[in-house]
Amino acid sequence: MTILPPFGRLATAMVTPFKKDLSIDWDGVSTLAQHLLSTGHDTIVVNGTTGEAPTTSDEEKDQIIKVVLEAVGPRAKVIAGAGNNETSHSVEQALRAQKAGAHGLLVVTPYYNKPPQAGIEAHFRAIADSTDLPVMMYDIPGRTGIAIEPDTIVRLAEHPRIAALKDAKGDVASTSWVIKRSGIPVYSGDDILNLPLLSVGAVGFVSVCGHTVGPQLREMLDAWFAGNSARALEMHQKCLPVFTGTFRTQGAILTKAALNLMGLPGGHTRLPLVDATPEQIAQLRQDLIAGGVTLA
Repeated sequence: MTILPPFGRLATAMVTPFKKDLSIDWDGVSTLAQHLLSTGHDTIVVNGTTGEAPTTSDEEKDQIIKVVLEAVGPRAKVIAGAGNNETSHSVEQALRAQKAGAHGLLVVTPYYNKPPQAGIEAHFRAIADSTDLPVMMYDIPGRTGIAIEPDTIVRLAEHPRIAALKDAKGDVASTSWVIKRSGIPVYSGDDILNLPLLSVGAVGFVSVCGHTVGPQLREMLDAWFAGNSARALEMHQKCLPVFTGTFRTQGAILTKAALNLMGLPGGHTRLPLVDATPEQIAQLRQDLIAGGVTLA
């Protein structure tokens, strides 16, 4: 069974750089989008968890989409996060993303509410029905408090605009069955499981570490799909210090710190996130160097 990647192979959920006064660094947004493009990305995901979407306004989200689109032009797709724990607002965000020019939507499972599977299914269908854009569902029970069960994924995969699944469930066995049963294109949403998920049929990555090791992730993907599993494994192992180091605390915090260390505009975080401490930055520096990342 050959499953085609609707959003290319390599996407990264981009951070939103904030200035010291916590306004958005718009030049930084453009610079980071071009950085991702130059390091092998097919797609850039904005307004997701790593983009600190819970702390950006709807108007800011619209503008982020537009600035990234202008920065990358026709060379990459832009997917916009459009999901939260309230369905009507999620639909509104989806409509705004389409109007702003996004090529697709990333929709997370409703969080905190803990709806039953029937509610989860209805939530995704309502958003998918609201625009003409393809939807990537996002299953991350560690954040949302509830998983999208395999039967629900299989049913939703039949929807004509539900095009893919970002899988951060951490259950490769379950994902194996979902791929076999539905054929839905699956993107790894957990960097340290990128290679294991490829081995059971994933089509690509929606990464966080693509900010720092994008070329290595591109090489891993190219090697894997060329049939060179040994080279893919070599790249996976090379990146392990970065995969681990980026998530010693919340991913956006250390990704921004890493970008700052690389001389790129990572910027600051908005509460309730807090910037990395000097001790955390010192450890991160070691992790990045061990993973072969060039620092400024």
